[in-house]
Amino acid sequence: MRHLYSAAYYCLLPVLLVRMLWRSRRMPAYRQRLAERFGLFPARSQRDKPAIWVHAVSLGEVQAALPLLRALLQEHPEQPLVVTTTTPTGSARVTELLGDKIFHVYLPWDLPDAISRFLHRTRPYLLLIMETELWPNMLCLSRAQGCRIALINGRMSERSARGYARFPSFTKMLLKQLDIAACQTADDGERLLTLGLPTARIAVTGSLKFDIRLGDEALQLVRLMRQSLAIDSSATALTRTRAVVVAASTHYREESLILESFNVIKASLQDSLLILAPRHPERFEAVYRLCRQTPWQTARRTITAELEPDTDILLADTIGELPCLLGIATVAVIGGSFYGHGGHNPLEAAVWGVPALAGPDMQNFADISHQLESTGALMRLSNASELADQMIELLNDEPRRARMGASALDLISRNRGTTEKVMRLIESLLHYP
Repeated sequence: MRHLYSAAYYCLLPVLLVRMLWRSRRMPAYRQRLAERFGLFPARSQRDKPAIWVHAVSLGEVQAALPLLRALLQEHPEQPLVVTTTTPTGSARVTELLGDKIFHVYLPWDLPDAISRFLHRTRPYLLLIMETELWPNMLCLSRAQGCRIALINGRMSERSARGYARFPSFTKMLLKQLDIAACQTADDGERLLTLGLPTARIAVTGSLKFDIRLGDEALQLVRLMRQSLAIDSSATALTRTRAVVVAASTHYREESLILESFNVIKASLQDSLLILAPRHPERFEAVYRLCRQTPWQTARRTITAELEPDTDILLADTIGELPCLLGIATVAVIGGSFYGHGGHNPLEAAVWGVPALAGPDMQNFADISHQLESTGALMRLSNASELADQMIELLNDEPRRARMGASALDLISRNRGTTEKVMRLIESLLHYP
């Protein structure tokens, strides 16, 4: 069946190329380094030393993988580390943070010849896949060349499990390639077990996302942001601290919802500031035009380093800055949770002790959002129409915000340690050909 899959992939290749070029109209990075998508790039140096290969598809997976990547660099500095991503945002972030400490290229499209060229140029002996990127040729050809394979921070939602279950023999063939799956929750492990992964290969380690740590650099950057964005009275002649709503990783339709809610907030909290951070960079221009249609003064982060006190909306049209922007929030709104996108990582706000609101769909972070909600750190809304009223209520209730923030920090503290568990599993797979 893998051969039929590969044949279909080759037939769809023109569509993939057109789609890539179409997306590059708004984000040119999609047409840059296109050869890497075919496994064409200069081979890494020191190919006599087999490498550890970590695949993190996009920005969110890169952020989650950072504790693990840093642990690998610290504990195995002699081992070459290859990191692949799929999106330009993931590529930019891993390059910015780790630079020449790693060998980074885009993951090739899942074509037999492209994957074979990639393997020849990188020579991995251990593949660590973040979350659920189970590409048939990547798995099978890596295994055929003697590569051991682990699923790290593994998750399998009910929706994804139903999709894989439609092709039981094919799914079992994919899972057969895994030496181990380090799952975020027992439910994730149970779904993989049902799909055919043997019990002995399943470990429940928790989520690497809980191992986010705030370094001195991040804390200093947040202090500077609070001054430059005129949040604190220390930065201006004002005698108050502005209420700041950060809408994180928003999708299409959500910006309109948030801007409508902000109109309501402004009626009672005139000095509030909205920081709007769209999930996809190619939508920055469209969201900026949408902001300009409101009666509020709008600035762009890429253009305005320091806000005027009368700025109402800041469009966060940068990459990789959102975790620190959340550090200046009074309240965070979790994007992707209102219109069927499965939500985004609420721990990025929780690590700062920032209370958060989310819509009804947090499927991608079901366990984490449930834990945050059950401890009182996250407010889940049943529908989009509740957003404005709940934000106003929370912005006007400082004691409640303090309790929510404290609960968030306590939950993170109690769940840290996944990196150490995962590293112990990886140690069992390390071998030196």
